[in-house]
Amino acid sequence: MKLHELDIRGCDKQGCGHFGASRGTRKHNGIDLVCLTGDDIQSPVNGIVTKIGYPYGAEDKLHIRYVQVTCGDYDFRVFYIKPMVEVGQLVNTNSVLGFAQELGCFYPGITEHVHLEIKDKNGCYVDPTPTIEVMRCL
Repeated sequence: MKLHELDIRGCDKQGCGHFGASRGTRKHNGIDLVCLTGDDIQSPVNGIVTKIGYPYGAEDKLHIRYVQVTCGDYDFRVFYIKPMVEVGQLVNTNSVLGFAQELGCFYPGITEHVHLEIKDKNGCYVDPTPTIEVMRCL
């Protein structure tokens, strides 16, 4: 699935999926895009895979992963996917980064989704919403 083909998650028992939504003492640093567990998730940009990481340090959540693709001065991170790429691999917008992972077993009542966040070269989060909306028009 191309990320711009997915809808932003509304609000559910675990919170809301828009950029800046409250997460208790912090704000949501990306957007959540509704998909089904197992959906193939394509890269949001042409770039290079620069990191495959763990969004949480908790021992019971080490199977939850993200893939980071760097394009110019921006890092695009797609969370909650089983990676199918390797660090150093060149990807384009048709490349499958991985497959959507199940979240409901950790967060009862949550809408299944992937999380997209963008960081600039200074490490500041950028709202991905305008990027997704522009991509929808192309």
